[in-house]
Order: sequence, then C-alpha cells, then structure tokens
Amino acid sequence: MHEFAHEVDVFIAELDMAVEAHLAWVRRILRCAVQRAMPGEDVLSHEAHTLCRFGAWFAANSAHFETIDAPAARRIEAVHKAMHDAIRSICNRMLDAQPVPDDALEAFEQAQAELLSLLARFKTLVLSSAQRHDPLTGLPLRHSIEYDFTLYQRDARRKQHAVYVVMIDVDHFKHINDSYGHPVGDMVLCHLADTLKRSLRENEPLYRYGGEEFLVLMQCASPAEAESLADRLVTTVRNAPVLLGNEPVALTVTLGLAEVGELEGLASAIRRSDKALYRGKKSGRNRYVIDTL
Repeated sequence: MHEFAHEVDVFIAELDMAVEAHLAWVRRILRCAVQRAMPGEDVLSHEAHTLCRFGAWFAANSAHFETIDAPAARRIEAVHKAMHDAIRSICNRMLDAQPVPDDALEAFEQAQAELLSLLARFKTLVLSSAQRHDPLTGLPLRHSIEYDFTLYQRDARRKQHAVYVVMIDVDHFKHINDSYGHPVGDMVLCHLADTLKRSLRENEPLYRYGGEEFLVLMQCASPAEAESLADRLVTTVRNAPVLLGNEPVALTVTLGLAEVGELEGLASAIRRSDKALYRGKKSGRNRYVIDTL
C-alpha cells in the first residue's frame, strides 16, 4: 500500500490532536482566571505562541500547510500570535488586579475563532484532496482530468504545441495477479506509477485512470517529439523490472496516444487514445500506437 493514504490519516489525526491541545490550553487559562492561579510561560512569555503545544506542532508542520495554501498558513501563524498577545495582556491585567477592557477580550475571541475556522478549512482541503487521489499510488484520479485538460489546452495553444492524451495499460496484468496474488499486483502498480513519474517531464500530469490503466497529458511541438516521448516511456518501463524478493519480474506497457483536435473534447480524445491502445494490444503489446489528426 502506498504511503499517501497513511500520510493523510496521520496528518488529520495530528491536526485534531493539535486543536484539542489548544482547547485544553484555553480551559487551563479559564481555570487559572477563576482560581487566581499563575499561568505558565506558554501564556505569559512574549514567545508563548512558540511554546504552547499547538504552536510547536504547527511550526513542525508549517511546510505542509504552505504547500496546501501558503497565504492561509501565514494567516494561521499571525492570528495564533495575536491570540497569545491578547491573552497575555488579559492575564497580566488580572494578576495586577486591573480591570480587563472589552476590546482585549474581543481581540482574543476573534483571533481564536479565526484560528479554529482556518484549521477547519485546512482539514476540509486535505480530506477533499485525499478523495481526489488514489490511495494506492498517490496519483490524482480521473475525476480531476476534465478541469486540468482545459487549462492544459490553453497553455498548449499559447506555446503553439499539440496536446496528446496518452492511455497506458500494464501488459498481462491479470496474469501477474493470478500468479502472485493481488498484494503483489498492488505493488506492481505502485512500482509502475513511480517509474512513470520519474520518466515524465514536469509539465506532464499522470493520473490513475482505473484498474491497471494510467493516463498522461503531453504537450509536443511535433509528431516526432510525441513518438520519442512514447518510445521513452515504453523503454523505461521495460528496463525497470519490479523486484519480488530477489526475483526481478519483467514489466511492459502498451500506450495509445491521441493527438487532440483544436476543438475536440476530452471524452473524444480518450476514446481515440483507447482505440489506439487496443490496436497496440492486438499487434503484440510492449509498444505504442499514435492516432494522429
């Protein structure tokens, strides 16, 4: 099983625990206020926002938050500090037996409410992203291809490049499952996904289309470039056997490519690439077939 699903589960669990740690911190402050007890350094220190359990966890995971939504991540850091500044001011006034102004309480309440709202939004974004990704390979699933395809076409037009939809199918995958079992079949799919990702260019998105099928979007300046890229994928997979223990098991794929027409939709291009893939299977597998305009 790929690590993607596990990583999402761990992050969500840690996020929930961090929120609970924050709420426990708030309850402790309330108890200190009622009992007139001295709060700790994670309240009174000017660096309290880095000393509390939530602050420490957020600092350790800030890079992950940045990759999801950088402006929102920076806003969390700002409102968390503002919340600590407000509560420090409130506690100092209480310890000096001074009245606490309404604006100080409102600053704390508003900062805390915004903090919890931002964290809830991040949780929704992570879970939503997980639903759009294959838990086995970590690749995006077919549901997001339509939107990506539209943006990809626009980018290709600006560059005066042709778009190709590429269907990739594992050869004799049923034989692999029947001979070695489904856990090995899953391992083969993960191995193939990693091999393809390493072989593709940065601007070539890869999707788990279903079963043992994958889909790639490519931009090419010429039909010759498309053939070269397709040949590279077939050759790279053929030269990267999957290791079952100490036994290398050869793996091959068949590709069907469809050059997308200027006004052609994604569904039509996928049908054509699928037909090209079928022709490749019928003519011997371990090859590519291109359906040009």
